[in-house]
Order: sequence, then structure tokens, then C-alpha cells
Amino acid sequence: SPFDRNVPVQLELQELLLDHVFQRLGVASQGCVDHPIVLTEAVCNPLYSRQMMSELLFECYQVPKVSYGVDSLYSFYHNRRQNWPCSGLVISSGYQCTHVLPVLEGRLDAKNCKRINLGGCQAAVYLQRLLQLKYPGHFAAITLSRMEEILHEHSYIAEDYIEELQKWRSPEYYENNMHKMQLPFSNKLLGSTLTSEEKQERRQQQLRRLQELNARRREEKLQLDQERLDRLLYVQELLEDGQMDQFHKALVELNMDSAEELQSYINKLSLSVEQTKQKILQAEVNIEVDVVDSKPETPDLDPLGSEQSLEDVESINEFEPLFAEEQPEVEKPVAAVQPVFNLAEYHQLFLGTERIRAPEIVFQPSLIGEDQAGIAETMQYVLERYPKEQQAILVQNVFLTGGNTMYPGLKARVQKELLEMRPFQSSFQVHLASSPVLDAWYGARDWAVEHMSREEGWITRKDYEEKGGEYLKEHCASNVYVPIRLPKQAPRTTESLAPSRVLTSSTGNPCEQA
Repeated sequence: SPFDRNVPVQLELQELLLDHVFQRLGVASQGCVDHPIVLTEAVCNPLYSRQMMSELLFECYQVPKVSYGVDSLYSFYHNRRQNWPCSGLVISSGYQCTHVLPVLEGRLDAKNCKRINLGGCQAAVYLQRLLQLKYPGHFAAITLSRMEEILHEHSYIAEDYIEELQKWRSPEYYENNMHKMQLPFSNKLLGSTLTSEEKQERRQQQLRRLQELNARRREEKLQLDQERLDRLLYVQELLEDGQMDQFHKALVELNMDSAEELQSYINKLSLSVEQTKQKILQAEVNIEVDVVDSKPETPDLDPLGSEQSLEDVESINEFEPLFAEEQPEVEKPVAAVQPVFNLAEYHQLFLGTERIRAPEIVFQPSLIGEDQAGIAETMQYVLERYPKEQQAILVQNVFLTGGNTMYPGLKARVQKELLEMRPFQSSFQVHLASSPVLDAWYGARDWAVEHMSREEGWITRKDYEEKGGEYLKEHCASNVYVPIRLPKQAPRTTESLAPSRVLTSSTGNPCEQA
């Protein structure tokens, strides 16, 4: 599925990730890691994935023992209070997916777990698409990182989505609830960073590079034409010396028919070589003249012909704008150019209904074209798989955790959905994790400290060698271990072997069989 493509399944990549983690924790990973490891894994993690991770930890890092658990269950047990029941319905929404996990009497009911392949990543991509269509001029500035920032700081969950959209139709409501986001921009105008001297020097450098490039091309062309001309002159000498056989053979190689055609090609190449030589000499002379007369001084003018010289100067001044097009623009001060509109306002994003449309996809996946059920439908589907007594127990502790549950209004929306699906006058309770992002780590830490000296939940190297890498010791926050069951082969009895023996003995002599 698209969700599983981001899971690393190569041992080399997993080893690099673990090396980075151990380095950040200050644990030396050379040789062995002499520390117990607590790892989180996905809900209903495949045995093959756990087998690869156990093999890497025990064979590569030589860890003494390891324990696997589910992050949302760690968060669930970290937030337990004294009066909380051991059963509940855990709704965990993260970056890539959302899980609905029923917990009965302190253990995960893996048969009725459900996953929705929508999370914060899909909401950010949807918001990016909405704003890029709304502001096509800022297509490159509307990045995923900025969309995640908008989701965390400006978005919220509407308790009633249709009713909230009707409120946004009011201009007053829009002005009061619309948020602005400023994109980065620059007030400097294009071309204002270079002075006139720098521009003139840059033009001269470009002119010199162009002249050098043309000179190089002319020299290459001259060399190639000269080689071809020498070849043709050599063939003509064969004709003059009377070596007709070699002459006709050379004409065939040159793809020519007669001596007249050869003479025509010689004349053309000779003319081309002479013209190229003249161009090279003229270009060298022009470069020398430009270097010597680049800055003429007016005091050196002849005093006898001063009138004529002044007329020449005036005529040159008339054509000067044709050769210095950017000079008048440089003379104008930059402060005099007033922009038609305010650049700061042009680089602003106005967030209206996008604040509720992006996070709404976890309740209505059809907004982005996904053929999946939302959180409300999935909760109802999971609850209907239990008797009414167990349904009443589960809804007494609906627990929200994960980074994608931090939207304002999510708890009220879940309460509204439960009120619509539950029977009349039935009770339920919805709780939000104290720290939806970090409670999974806190729960794993508390569990490790409490069970450090116990054998419950820890897989030792002996267990790994005896029962395989896919083995799992269950505990309060772990998955359910389902071992691989291979079909047993039926034992071969003596009665089943008897016919085969008869056949092998009878096939020995066809005459006796007859």
C-alpha cells in the first residue's frame, strides 16, 4: 500500500538508522550495545518485519534483551488515572495513518483493529494544493513545511462541518476569523544592485569573452580547411606527376568524378582560407585599437580644426544612446521608482475555509478522492462488532493520542459523533492525551523502568535462538503474538508403504508380472 512504502525493509538502511539513534543517545555501537532496548512497532506488525529487527539487534549489536510495543498503547497506559477502566477505545492519528484500537481488560483486541491511511501528511498535501490553486503566483513559496506550520498553528476541527461553512459565507465572520500569513519577499528592485561602472565592466568582459570565442572558432575552422586543402593539393600533384592509378583511387576516396571538380573544390577552399585569415587579422587589429583608443581625451584635439572636431563630437553624442541603452536608467535614482502595489500585501496568504477543510479529511476522506471510511464510521464499525455490554464499556474511555489529534475542536467533534451513533441517554467519555506527541515515549520509559528486573515482555537472546526472530513476549502495551503454524505432514505408515514396495518389485521383470 502507499502507506507501507516508507517503511525501511533493508537491513543496511535499518542499521544506519540505529547507528544514528545510538550516536544521538551517546551509546557506543561498536562491538556491542550492552543495554536493553525498548522499540515501538506498528499495530499488527508482520512477523517478517519483527524477525529482521530482532536479527539486527541480536546479531549485529549483541543487545542483552529487547521488548516491542505499540506507541499508542504506551500513551494510553501513561495517561491512566486511578479511576480509569482498563478497557477503552484508542484513536491514534499520526503523520501517515490513523488507527482505531479496542482495548479489553488491559489487552489489545487485534482482531478488531482498523487502520485509516490518512494523517497529517495527507492534510498538508491537500492544504498545499488548495493554496497553490488560490495563489498561483506564489506556487514555489507554498511548500509542505509551511503547510505543516499552518496546520499546527491556524487549523481547527469544525464541530459541524456544513454549519461552519455556512458561517464562513458571512463577510463579517470572514473578516473576524480569517488569518493572514506573510511570505518572505524582497523590496530590492531588479538591476538596482549594480552601479554603472560595474555594468560597463561586465559588458566589456562579456564582449572580450565573445571575441575570444569567435577567434577560437575561426582558428579551428582555418585549421580544418587548411588540412582539407593540403589533401586536395596532394591529389592534384599526383595528377601532375602522371600517377593516374593513385590519382583515380584518391578521387574515389574523395567522392569526386573528375579533375575539374577537384580544381573547383581547391579554388573554394583557397578562397575560404584566405577570407578566414583576413578575418583573424582584422579581429586582432580591432582588439588593439580598442585597447589603445578605449578612452580618448578631448584636450588632444587639433586646435586648428576645432570647429570640425566639435561637430564630430556633437554627431557622436547624437548616436550615443543607441550604444548605451542602460545609461539613462542608471542615472535615475531607485527611490524615484514607486511600486504600483504593496509588495508585502501581495506576498500574504489569506486563510479562510482552508483552516477547516484540510483537517476535515480524517472525518471525510472523500474530500481528497479517497475511498475510505472516516474516523466516525470506523469507530461505529468497530463498536458494532461487540455486544452492547462491551460497547458500553469501550465508550466509557475513548482516548485520543498522536500528533494529528492536537487540532482544537477534535475532542468536541468526536463527542458529537459518538452522541449521534450511541443510543438515547447513554453515557460516554472522551479523553485527550496530556501530551499527544511525547506520551508514547513517556509510557515506554515508565514501562521499561517498572519491568527492568522482570522477565515479562522481554525477549532475551536465548528466546531469540530457540524461538526465532519473529517471537514476541506479550505485555500490556504490545501486539498479540500469532506464531507461524506450518501444516504437519501425515506420517507414512507401513500400509501406505506396502503398495509401493509391490510396484517396485513387480516392475523388475515384465515376464513375471505377465
